[in-house]
Amino acid sequence: MSSSKLNASLSSMVANAVTTLYDKVIDPSSIQFQQTRKEFDGDITLLVFPLTKWSAKGPEQTANDIGKWLTENCPLVETYNVVKGFLNLLIKTDFYIQNTLVSPPSIIPQGRNLMVEYSSPNTNKPLHLGHIRNNLLGYAMAQILEAAGNVVTKVNLVNDRGIHICKSMLAWKKYGKGETPITSKIKGDHLVGKYYVLFDKKFKEEVSALIEKGFTKEEAEKQAPLMLEVQEMLRKWEMNDEATVSLWKQMNGWVYEGFKVTYELLGVSFDKIYFESDTYLLGKTIVTEGLEKGIFFRKENGSIAIDLSNEGLDEKIVLRSDGTSVYITQDLGTAQQRFEEYKQLQKLIYVVGNEQDYHFKVLKAIFGRLGRPWADELFHLSYGMVDLPSGKMKSREGTVVDADDLIREITEEAEMATKALGKLDNYENQEAKSLYHDIAMGALKYFILRVDPKKKMLFNPAESIDLNGNTGPFIQYTHARICSVCKKVEQIIPLGTELGHYLPDKIEKELLKLIYEYPETVLKAASDLSPAIVANYAYELARSYNHFYHDHVVANADEPLVTKFRYELSKSVASLLGQSLRLLGIVAPQKM
Repeated sequence: MSSSKLNASLSSMVANAVTTLYDKVIDPSSIQFQQTRKEFDGDITLLVFPLTKWSAKGPEQTANDIGKWLTENCPLVETYNVVKGFLNLLIKTDFYIQNTLVSPPSIIPQGRNLMVEYSSPNTNKPLHLGHIRNNLLGYAMAQILEAAGNVVTKVNLVNDRGIHICKSMLAWKKYGKGETPITSKIKGDHLVGKYYVLFDKKFKEEVSALIEKGFTKEEAEKQAPLMLEVQEMLRKWEMNDEATVSLWKQMNGWVYEGFKVTYELLGVSFDKIYFESDTYLLGKTIVTEGLEKGIFFRKENGSIAIDLSNEGLDEKIVLRSDGTSVYITQDLGTAQQRFEEYKQLQKLIYVVGNEQDYHFKVLKAIFGRLGRPWADELFHLSYGMVDLPSGKMKSREGTVVDADDLIREITEEAEMATKALGKLDNYENQEAKSLYHDIAMGALKYFILRVDPKKKMLFNPAESIDLNGNTGPFIQYTHARICSVCKKVEQIIPLGTELGHYLPDKIEKELLKLIYEYPETVLKAASDLSPAIVANYAYELARSYNHFYHDHVVANADEPLVTKFRYELSKSVASLLGQSLRLLGIVAPQKM
């Protein structure tokens, strides 16, 4: 029985109480519950104020009437207490035991067909800290949605064409002297990113020189030789110029090899990868369709646009005057292609930073105008940026926190922290290295995912690795500790020992309640599209278990009944910690 079913059962009983006590018939769905506040005794709290219109009594008297009736007539309720207009109900401990340790709670499948797009890198630079939040959020969200009983397809759209890609290509062509990842011993995506930064440096030098000659900044940026050259390169690419396309394939190949290494380090994957170079032409076809239907219009300069003022938006260019496409063009093509390929697709979720909020409102509005039946099923999972102590990142200026460097730094932090505690004295070198990486990724992923996606965040590597704080390593260590405890118990209790009648204390009951809440936690995280809900649940479960472990002996051969109960309790906590961590893309070690 899930929490929602518990609420439904109690609602039905409260409705019966109102009918019996006050001769009034009320709708059970109108009855409101909330979790009992920690400073009061109880498991679930009934809001009594709305019921006083039926009882014609004050809230405290009404609460006492209903509490007494439930205690006498409802098999779920042990006792109650009243605090002002709130009725705190204590649910019988046996209910939690039966619905956790005896019959583990299950998730009611949501049963939808969903697609989650995340990562979406540009092939002109390596992945950085912002991409890390995107990848971790997208992967975890896909895992959670699948755990909630949905069919989920994980996709990546690689932005492999456009003016920004040509900037790296042109800089390498002009200044690279044939440099390759092999000759330079630089990872492919890093090498291409180096030339993206170099383009910006050279471009700014040209702009400054033109401004000194009397040009305005805007004129200088348009007339700078490098800008004219890169625009010509983009036109050649779209005209399928052999030399330009050959250079594009070569440099993109370097980048893909680099991305592959970073994705493996992060532990994220995709079911399908789309490329903008394959979808922008379909986008152009959609623009032609919209132009013929009068949805789009051609401007005086030859560009094609749409007026979305009726939707509270502005005019949006969908094709440049020289015929080249813009971001929205390829997004039109990609979205349509996905709904054509996946006939059962019910919702397409884009994991993209909040700086693109307007872009996705425009995309949705355009498909609405075009009459696509799935236009309302495009959803932008907007997330806040990751800030640094030194300020915001700027790719063009090379002031980014590189993903590979960050992973390496956190892994080193994990190694130092673990060695300082003497945790891996009996590990082989390779086994220890693997664990350092798992701990580092647990630190990185949990620190990022514990924050609600809509909020911006400040990432602190040193804080993320703390084994005693609200961190991934703390949860990982708790999981490993429980696995060790369970192995000890399995050596002292006879096989087949049954779970007899045992009355848990308050701390043990709190753990049972947390175990019981797992399915509703996953469903809420799926509905709210927030891995933070699972992350914070995992921390609360680990924290509560450590509180229990501090005050209770688990492996006690002299008390088999107690040992069996605490073993089953521990095993269930370990299982849910493992499941929660895996939903976040985090490894749950058996030992640390």
